Amino acid sequence: MHDVLLVMMSTPSCVWPAIVTVSVLFSMPGRSIGAAQAPAPGIAELWQAPANVATQNAFDGPWGLENAPNPDDTYTFVRNKTSGSSPGMVVTDARGRRWHVKQGREGPPEVVVSHVLSAVGYHQPPVYFLPTFRLAGASGLRTVPGGRFRLDDASLKSGGEWAWERNPFVGTKPYQALLVILVLFASADLKDSNNTLYDLTPPHGGVARWYVVRDLGTSLGETGRFDPTPNKLNLFERHRFIASVNNGYVDFAYHAVHARLVQQRITPDDVQWASRLLGELTDRQWHDAFNGAGYDAATAERFIRRVTQKIKEGSRVGLGPPSLSGRDFQGQMP
Repeated sequence: MHDVLLVMMSTPSCVWPAIVTVSVLFSMPGRSIGAAQAPAPGIAELWQAPANVATQNAFDGPWGLENAPNPDDTYTFVRNKTSGSSPGMVVTDARGRRWHVKQGREGPPEVVVSHVLSAVGYHQPPVYFLPTFRLAGASGLRTVPGGRFRLDDASLKSGGEWAWERNPFVGTKPYQALLVILVLFASADLKDSNNTLYDLTPPHGGVARWYVVRDLGTSLGETGRFDPTPNKLNLFERHRFIASVNNGYVDFAYHAVHARLVQQRITPDDVQWASRLLGELTDRQWHDAFNGAGYDAATAERFIRRVTQKIKEGSRVGLGPPSLSGRDFQGQMP
């Protein structure tokens, strides 16, 4: 820092801001144990590069087995789910923890996408899957269909929604890559009300707020504008990913109601960056993500095969030179 000050004293004032910027970027503090060097504070609220993607827990997700719902527990009914098209309910477990259960066809794909996003650095709440569970309610004790279990964790306080087109990250590589990944998974319900701001108490990984994409169940199927069918293997296998490249932007075969989010906005370099990030996941992690969401082995294999094809397609799109890898990006805001 002393050397920087000497340079500034002998340098015209018009270039001081650049020198200060370089000084700040090269003196950023490191992150907590188990994570890579800290990115700039702003982008860390959306994405933080894992120290090693290949070691992330894709079966239980980032919150681990210790926070998972107990499959042998008896859950107490609190109320029915009050929003969304999928059936579900709110329950409490024997430890007094509160769970939001999403049943039906959207539960498994939400767990898959959530665990994949968290494995490559995007923040997610505690999300798990149980195929069935015992429920105690007004009609007595019975076994009911399970689904996605999302925990109300005391460290996460919801601060409302955030908007896809009005946030601090629009245009950054992690933001662009997030959209690419969701398109790759045919996530068809990218409305603002599915995005949640979380205030963290205490802060995690050097940040006190998370920008989270939630309710990802309308995935792994088709992306039609009206009532798309999620979690449909044959539709997902037939679903195209990239249609063409025009005027420097990628045209996706993506026809969801919020398709404008990726129209004339995503470059080949953005797609390559996202594809390399996903490409750091191992075959074991892909199988863990689907197995942890209740998919049988044969179905999981076919979903993974198509996902892998899309990743390879994305890594080849465009003719430009390769850009930064996921871990290399940390701390940079384009």
